[in-house]
Amino acid sequence: MYKEIIKPILFSLDAEKAHKIAFASLKLARNIPGLFSIIEYNYSLSNKLLNTSYLGLNFPNAIGLAAGFDKNAELIDEWFKLGFGFVEIGTVTPKPQLGNPAPRLFRLPKDYALINRMGFNNQGMDEVYKNLNAKISTGIVGVNIGKNKDTPNDEAFLDYIKCFKTLHPNADYFVINVSSPNTPGLRELQEKEPLLKIISEVQNINYGLQKKKPILLKIAPELNTNQIEDIAFISQQTKLDGIIATNTSIGRAGLNTAKETLESIGNGGLSGKPVKEISTNIIEQLKSVLPKHNIIVGCGGIFNYDDLKEKSLAGADLFQVYTGFVYEGPGIVKTILKEYLKEIHE
Repeated sequence: MYKEIIKPILFSLDAEKAHKIAFASLKLARNIPGLFSIIEYNYSLSNKLLNTSYLGLNFPNAIGLAAGFDKNAELIDEWFKLGFGFVEIGTVTPKPQLGNPAPRLFRLPKDYALINRMGFNNQGMDEVYKNLNAKISTGIVGVNIGKNKDTPNDEAFLDYIKCFKTLHPNADYFVINVSSPNTPGLRELQEKEPLLKIISEVQNINYGLQKKKPILLKIAPELNTNQIEDIAFISQQTKLDGIIATNTSIGRAGLNTAKETLESIGNGGLSGKPVKEISTNIIEQLKSVLPKHNIIVGCGGIFNYDDLKEKSLAGADLFQVYTGFVYEGPGIVKTILKEYLKEIHE
């Protein structure tokens, strides 16, 4: 029903407006008795063969919702009803910020892709704390944290510390995001020295708390071999728990969308099928250099079980979807998991 009826309606609207309508619909559904029981029956899949454990956490399945979809933790309980094994919210910054001017989210249907330049729009860590505190589900929730746009890079570590301290009670793991292309200068923090500073400062706080939380790093797909080796060194030095590979891409090579359309859209991070291969290549490189205890979360271009399997063979342990969820609809998780179960039973 999603592809035949709902998707054409949503795709006829501005992408960000459609996103808001989908959110409003899910919130409305909360008030209809029994509806989410029906949704859970249709879209979730429970099987002990799907259970997996990483980061000291037990996941009902290995497919999560990537950060960026639910920036403010507004629909945590609803995502688990749709079958996700974990949910990552954010990116969250200390202070609320509006993000970049609209329009800032665009579909590329010919490429099964999106371009966004949202700019860390979110309600701020205090509001997100309230939302996380109100959730009913006990499902695994990761919190993706970043710096405010007006925070100088040499003070960025302070923003990451603020978010970590505030949201620590209600997060199962944290992700340090220095790889979004939509905050000016943010990717400069991926360089060895500033990145070592940020992670070390957060870990110093983390190890001083009664309950240490897993810390992961989300990286860009454009990193070269030297930068990937630096990531491995930093991970070893700071006792990082894992890497999310990857964030969106600034590249535009090989797209089917007309050049004129791309020029009219302008800057932003590309996600979806066009980043699948580069994301998988980064995973392969990471697997060969990361400390053995590090996990890899594969993110980028997962639309079906074959896409997920490619990332698994490359070295990914867990997986996240975003653009695939937009194009394939709420059945994506169950469809992939059913294919996996079918394969292991053959």
